[in-house]
Amino acid sequence: MPHPSEKSTVVIYSGGMDSFTVLHRALREGLKVHALSFDYGQRHRRELDVATHVCQALSLPHQVVDIRAIHGLIDNSALTNPERDVPNGDYNSENLTATVVPNRNMVLLSLAIANAVNIGAKRVDYGAHGSDHELYPDCRPEFVEAMNHVAGIANFTPVKIHAPYLHTSKADILRDGLAMGLDYSHTWTCYEGDVLACGVCSSCRERLAAFEQNGVQDPLAYKQEATDVPR
Repeated sequence: MPHPSEKSTVVIYSGGMDSFTVLHRALREGLKVHALSFDYGQRHRRELDVATHVCQALSLPHQVVDIRAIHGLIDNSALTNPERDVPNGDYNSENLTATVVPNRNMVLLSLAIANAVNIGAKRVDYGAHGSDHELYPDCRPEFVEAMNHVAGIANFTPVKIHAPYLHTSKADILRDGLAMGLDYSHTWTCYEGDVLACGVCSSCRERLAAFEQNGVQDPLAYKQEATDVPR
């Protein structure tokens, strides 16, 4: 078994702006980053392609793990079923359930923990943040606390789950990334996988609101940009 290293971490890297910031934050800590992306049969591969491009540019170890075999177990979400409409407008209790992929973070974290043990890393990073607490149960502090407990006892070598933005907003994450000089044109957020981001789905609106709150223009091009995003 590899000797555990305090200097390594496995980053769950979707290719979105949150995990992009988490990835670079770990690099700024001086950690050796092993990036993991997952193909679970999501409705498009734009984020995975972006993640691959970023990791190649940074010369980072990167695995895109094919777990599409589980797709039939989680295909009742708008993010995994292309026949379901993705929600437009701001996130709320009525449309958020459409984008919930059952048990997603528990599945991905379990695999990332196994990878960490396998390569001798002592940490797993993922991009849960405070804006997601109301929306997604597997982004809440109590979930992270519980998974941290499990990660500490599930193997002979304990692994720490690190969610650096757990108590901050998406705007705060962006602010941190901008302070690091990150280029968010190398990210993808839209629920659709077209050449241009749609600008009206809930995910685009949340992203645009974060840029608006930071007084910065989003470098991505949009089919149409919402003019009434929250400020």
